[in-house]
Amino acid sequence: MPIDEKRSFKPVRISVLTISDTRKPVDDTSGDILVQRLTDAGHELVDREISKDDKNEIAAHLHRWIDDDQVDCVITTGGTGLTGRDVTPEALDRVKDKDIPGFGELFRWISYEPIGTSAIQSRACAVLARGTYIFALPGSNGAVKDGWDRILAEQLDSRNQPCNFVDLMPRLRER
Repeated sequence: MPIDEKRSFKPVRISVLTISDTRKPVDDTSGDILVQRLTDAGHELVDREISKDDKNEIAAHLHRWIDDDQVDCVITTGGTGLTGRDVTPEALDRVKDKDIPGFGELFRWISYEPIGTSAIQSRACAVLARGTYIFALPGSNGAVKDGWDRILAEQLDSRNQPCNFVDLMPRLRER
């Protein structure tokens, strides 16, 4: 999609949550990739944390950031697969107001190119919660790169045309 250079760039304030029972800050490569890409794009990293694969713990992190006026968007990495410990979509269900189904659909379509039919095992998803965007990406480095480079980089850029998520932000809490 085209970037309209005549429009001004508006940085988005983003928190990043890695969901894993095994990753620590020193080996959170998917979180590192995400933080590098979003800051290189000109966005602001508000907070970054790691959560265990636990619905209650994930939801607690999300609630705190949703209630923080300094956070416009949360991007998670990990916990979107099919195993018993993969509970990120269920945690998002606990906090959401609305689903953004096109995100997961587009993510799986993009993933089909590099990983073929294995893309069907991804439960990447996105929701809107009290005016805050939440995007849940799988935990692999490739998935984070695809999700950021091919979807979020454009949709979180206020110059992206014909439309983008940033332009909707002032109206997300309308009733």
